[in-house]
Amino acid sequence: CHLIHYLRLSHHLIVLNYLICTFDKLKSVSSEDIKITDAVFDGVEVRVFEPPAKRDERLKRSVVYIHGGGWALASARTSLYNNLCRTMAESLNAVVVSVEYRLVPEVCFPEQFYDALRATKHFLQPDVLAEYSVDPSRIAISGDSAGGNLAAAVCQQLSKEEHLTIRPKLQALIYPVLQAFDFNTPSYQQNMNMPILRRSVMINYWIYYLNGNYDLAHSLLINNHTALDVGQALSFRGRLNWTSLLPSSFKKNYKPIIQTTGKAEIIQEIPALLDVRAVPLLAENETLQLQPKTYILTCENDVLRDDGVMYAKRLEKAGVEVTLDHFDDCFHGCMIFTIWPTDFSAGVQTRTSYIKWLDENL
Repeated sequence: CHLIHYLRLSHHLIVLNYLICTFDKLKSVSSEDIKITDAVFDGVEVRVFEPPAKRDERLKRSVVYIHGGGWALASARTSLYNNLCRTMAESLNAVVVSVEYRLVPEVCFPEQFYDALRATKHFLQPDVLAEYSVDPSRIAISGDSAGGNLAAAVCQQLSKEEHLTIRPKLQALIYPVLQAFDFNTPSYQQNMNMPILRRSVMINYWIYYLNGNYDLAHSLLINNHTALDVGQALSFRGRLNWTSLLPSSFKKNYKPIIQTTGKAEIIQEIPALLDVRAVPLLAENETLQLQPKTYILTCENDVLRDDGVMYAKRLEKAGVEVTLDHFDDCFHGCMIFTIWPTDFSAGVQTRTSYIKWLDENL
């Protein structure tokens, strides 16, 4: 993939995603248990999973699901996410809407955010919910990794729109990526070379998503973009102070890396690094107070562990009821690995806990 990119034949992410989807993409195959259809919600492709109607049951609960993949990879139609959403629909007897947002490099921020927002708002319309026999008071928004980022950002945006008559009851975020302010939190330092999602890979995903210059990767890694002399970042520093937001068991002996002098031009070139639609962890307290009951799943062996833990703490301080579901022996991305040949116990364990929480709270 990188050779093709180097030869300027195509972007390596396009090639990689083509290979993933060519070998793994599934057509919408319904069964007696679940009806699967592909649809378009306000210009955004979605895949809808509908369990059969039960006797004397009028309305179902529902989950809007946003897949992960660094805003650049995977699809609602791949077997891993198809299997997850089918299992959710079966286990919860719920209508699951899986959003097929556009990917990097076809589009960059904020288009992924707008795709997820448009599809969700379309589904929340009373006539659309009635079409799918969904209870307007029992809807969750959920996503994993980059999809968790989009789910959190969509929830925040919906909470600000006063004219909406139907709002999500819950949000459920699976090892979400929530900030690009500090790439030296304890989990970024502890797991910098952990397989599946190394720190350098996560920084690259951010650069691609925000349409930045790859030459800035090292400066981002050492937090030059949020140095003490970068005035645009000062007002956000208190919202991401991990020394006060993380428990001592996570902080261990790690020290904050705060540069005295950095590069303000990074923020000027990539202003989205401080845009809460891209980095929901930096939202102001007034927005956090409006968020629905929340579930956040984190894994110990994950650079993004502290993103989720800090968001849970900030939401809790804002008065939101939060369940932080932490797994000491699991890794980033594990929840979708539940089918052969990647059927890991970590995947089954996290998926079971996630679905159990939704079942009890939705």
